[in-house]
Amino acid sequence: MTDSSHAEFRIVGGHPALDLVNTVSPRLRGGEPAHDYLTSPAELLAWSRRIELVDLRDYSAVEGTWRSAPELAAKALGATLEIREATYDVLAPRAESAAVAVDGVKRTEASAFERLMLRWSAAAARSMLIPDPARSRGVAELVVGTSPAQLIPDRLVVAAVELVRTVELRQLRACPVADGGCGWLFLDRSRNHSRRWCAMEDCGTRAKIRKLGERRRATGVRPD
Repeated sequence: MTDSSHAEFRIVGGHPALDLVNTVSPRLRGGEPAHDYLTSPAELLAWSRRIELVDLRDYSAVEGTWRSAPELAAKALGATLEIREATYDVLAPRAESAAVAVDGVKRTEASAFERLMLRWSAAAARSMLIPDPARSRGVAELVVGTSPAQLIPDRLVVAAVELVRTVELRQLRACPVADGGCGWLFLDRSRNHSRRWCAMEDCGTRAKIRKLGERRRATGVRPD
């Protein structure tokens, strides 16, 4: 994570669906974020290119479609944000160290699954199974995102459903808000499953500095 005034921020989730969840900060179940990194179709398109959800050809097709039909761009952004929140509502209760806001959780897990299912069904209807005899594995390719207008949310909801179906729960963690973290979700693929922070360079470092300051104040030691 970086300061909220910066357009660039770390990609730390380990999966496109988690990277989507992490486009707000801080992340609290039932809480309002201080900053949202996806507030416009332009930000969504740039972020999608950055995480390699779209290639340059896809980018051009989406950008051209959205530029000529702004209402479709707004619709795609709205769909993406719904997928983002539904994915978080499904995964956060199962993520180690995920925090709940003081006023509690407002959306139910059942409604989150329903929202994901509806978006996934729409994406599936716009997908194509294309025969490919040259493939070394399988005989066809599933192409998700055949409509430029909805290409980004379609690919994101397919990624989200894939993660929900296959995630190893022991790897699913949240950057600990109680210890100064941001609440972002990530997959801990470290050898001994000891990763605690979204990024040691950000939340981990700030937490260490804060704890050092607390120890100094407690012992009466002044900083140099």
